[in-house]
Amino acid sequence: MAAVNKQLFLSKQVVTEEKIFDGGVLVDENGVIEKLVSRRQALELIAVCGEEIKVIDGGDLAMLPGVVDSHVHVNEPGRTAWEGFRTATNAAAAGGITTIVDMPLNSIPPTTTLENLKIKATSAKDNVYVDVGFWGGVIVGNQDSLQDLVNAGVVGFKCFLCPSGVDEFPNVGVEDLKLAFKALEGTGSVLAFHAELEDDVPSLPKKQAQDPEDYNTYLESRPPKMELNAITLINTFVKASDVRVHIVHVSSAEVVPLLVKARKERLAGGNTAWRGGVTAETCHHYLSLSAEEIPKGHSEYKCAPPIREKNNREQLWDHLLKDELDMVVSDHSPCTPELKCKNTLDAWGGISSVQFGLSLFWTQAYSRKLDMRAIAKYLCSGPAYLCGLHKRKGALKPGCDADIVFFAPDEIYEVSSNIVRHKNKLTPYIGRKLRGVVKKTFLRGQLIFADGNIEGEPKGTLLLNNLNN
Repeated sequence: MAAVNKQLFLSKQVVTEEKIFDGGVLVDENGVIEKLVSRRQALELIAVCGEEIKVIDGGDLAMLPGVVDSHVHVNEPGRTAWEGFRTATNAAAAGGITTIVDMPLNSIPPTTTLENLKIKATSAKDNVYVDVGFWGGVIVGNQDSLQDLVNAGVVGFKCFLCPSGVDEFPNVGVEDLKLAFKALEGTGSVLAFHAELEDDVPSLPKKQAQDPEDYNTYLESRPPKMELNAITLINTFVKASDVRVHIVHVSSAEVVPLLVKARKERLAGGNTAWRGGVTAETCHHYLSLSAEEIPKGHSEYKCAPPIREKNNREQLWDHLLKDELDMVVSDHSPCTPELKCKNTLDAWGGISSVQFGLSLFWTQAYSRKLDMRAIAKYLCSGPAYLCGLHKRKGALKPGCDADIVFFAPDEIYEVSSNIVRHKNKLTPYIGRKLRGVVKKTFLRGQLIFADGNIEGEPKGTLLLNNLNN
């Protein structure tokens, strides 16, 4: 019997950013996509190769690229009661995500030095069901550590312009940013911002919303002006530097025109980086939820920046579909139940959703009469480009890893706590009906999730360079 060296994945709906077609994906013995083929070409391959090729036929199921979630807080080591690599990547695989990128804070120690990165990588090794990349962090005084982290393979760096919520990751000021931009100049790396900046004299919440269990009390404490303040400051650095800049979790639609202007100026000046080196993301919760629907005392909806009003949500969709926002990610930021108290001012600010991001996005996209190419663009390709992974992740194209998802786009399911795979079951989506079910997930051609079950031991790898050098 001939050895099986290649695999042929088939579907009546193969989804790329450019088109949806009836055909397949030929995968070589190393789990890398060799070529895309039409149905006719697939049948010819089967006829010629016979038993030398393994056929995986998804039938009517859509075939998607594996989702890349570039904004996930895993929290291990140090806060593994909140989340861990096994649980986070288990949930990711079930949600059709084949690559996550871990944020540098909430773990102890934070990923702000090479030594700290090694500690985190040791925790992750052999415990990841999907491939995992890592962000480094910029904090006060660590500018001399950034080059080592670039060499180690972090996808970029994140900083805060306001308190992060954890003591180990202090926010930076203008002088710190000057040092960070200088250290990153010429590296090709990206500096990502939590873009909220308080006024010198912060405004007080309006009198009608003094109840700490009322979501509006929290919403009024973080007005859109905080995001506008931050983008205004960041744009002064954009004009003076070629370092790539990314804005995480854009909440207020008001800031997007400022980002578009900065991008156009960069491009006009000859910057050749993707999108002129000025990019921005929004999140599933900002595109799916609105402040008006948040019930009193339910801090599982709390995040920073906050979920804003319905009109703002629709404006974010408009900006996304005009390509003025570049991607949609989860900002999965879980915690233990006791930290999600009813007091919205004191509760931990983070939403857990990594497992449900694909369905959340598709539910909204479908209702807006988009097709599945939007998934390939905003959930796969966009985050891969941001993280410099686009030559191997985020697309069904030759040379990329065979990260493949079989997806039932018309199936409806209800989110319940018993299907939640991340460590703590708190999520604002309990009881919500979502469209689109992940049936199978493949990582580099290997089956890792099928029909509700994880397949075998963790097969993920760490997307880092040799840390021993």
